[in-house]
Amino acid sequence: MQFETAFTMDTSSIKYGPGATREVGHDMRQLGARRVMVVTDPRLAHSEPVEITLASLREQGIDAVLFDQVRVEPTDLSFKEAIRFATEGRFDGFVAVGGGSSIDTMKAANLYSTYPADFLAYVNPPIGEGRPVPGPLKPMIAIPTTAGTGSETTGVAIFDLTEMHAKTGIRHRALRPHLGILDPENTRTMPRMVAACSGLDVLSHALESFTALPYHRRPAPERPELRPAYQGANPISDIWAAQAIRMVSAHIVRAVEDPNDDEARSQMILAAAMAGVGFGNAGVHLPHGMSYPVSGMVRDYVADGYPSDHPLVPHGMSVILNAPAVFRWTASADPARHLQAAELMGVDVRGAAPEDAGTILADAIIRIMQRLGIPNGLGAIGYTPADVDALVAGTLPQRAVVGLSPRPVSPDDLRAIFLDAMRYW
Repeated sequence: MQFETAFTMDTSSIKYGPGATREVGHDMRQLGARRVMVVTDPRLAHSEPVEITLASLREQGIDAVLFDQVRVEPTDLSFKEAIRFATEGRFDGFVAVGGGSSIDTMKAANLYSTYPADFLAYVNPPIGEGRPVPGPLKPMIAIPTTAGTGSETTGVAIFDLTEMHAKTGIRHRALRPHLGILDPENTRTMPRMVAACSGLDVLSHALESFTALPYHRRPAPERPELRPAYQGANPISDIWAAQAIRMVSAHIVRAVEDPNDDEARSQMILAAAMAGVGFGNAGVHLPHGMSYPVSGMVRDYVADGYPSDHPLVPHGMSVILNAPAVFRWTASADPARHLQAAELMGVDVRGAAPEDAGTILADAIIRIMQRLGIPNGLGAIGYTPADVDALVAGTLPQRAVVGLSPRPVSPDDLRAIFLDAMRYW
């Protein structure tokens, strides 16, 4: 087997600043668009960020058309609805206002309306064909209203494939928005649990990309164009991930507990983008791979502050509920790297033994979970040991992320990790 010898570094342009949303019309006009699909969810349709976006676009003479039917935690069906709207609307630009669900929906709408294909054509294998995007997409601007997914910087669109009850996605560099506008004013009204889950997603993004399989231990692609967006940990992604870990650990509790803490909210939205740059190039691994069936198989759990019209485990919650168990298991692959991650979280690791690295990092995550009121493991959201085989089966197809685990993971290993994740305290 030949191993990889190169990695690339790609990201979106980023604009940061309180009130920067008001410049989106200027920014989209600079990108050359004249008819724009504005993508958001029903709860945000009449919000200030959406109203400011529409007004700014129209002030610049841009025909802005609102699509407000994004599903929080999107499905293939909700993606297809947006794709139909985009195809019929003949747009030459796209703006998403919202969390990762809106931004990911925008990416899918742009892709399939620009390069029509069977829905599974671009979806990650083995579920889909994993066909490369044929060329550049139309201009996209992402305006996040949560400090979470980092989707404004990444070439990833995640959805729930309803027939399988599992999440999968589309990954390609062409899906990266041309610009992400980071306006901390847009995160002020997040419900407490939304802020907590979004912020914990940032933390896990950063920890996973920091501890992922190094890029030079991944098999080399047959051709350069087949090099995946998720390449493994590398010296540049490490810088972004490490800084995001520091920033989240220092500010997440403050941002959740006091929405008027402008410094904390600003630091969190910046950390989300920084983590996005890190994992958008390095990738995530087991906490995310295991999260997809946790979200997709939910029976009746609904988190506070989220839509209550369907059972829903928020993405950030489904990720962080796996994380302590995962890092306890992966630490033996690189104890020093896991101890460094704990140190970035503010833990004093002087004198720590290598064999304790996983427990030290897991405990640091659990302390934040407890402070923010996150459920106590998978058992607290309705899962039991009887569900583990199905959870494992839903994880194994997530090859793009499972393959970046720093330790090769077997089905039996996954069973043990899921069981460990049932309860933490």
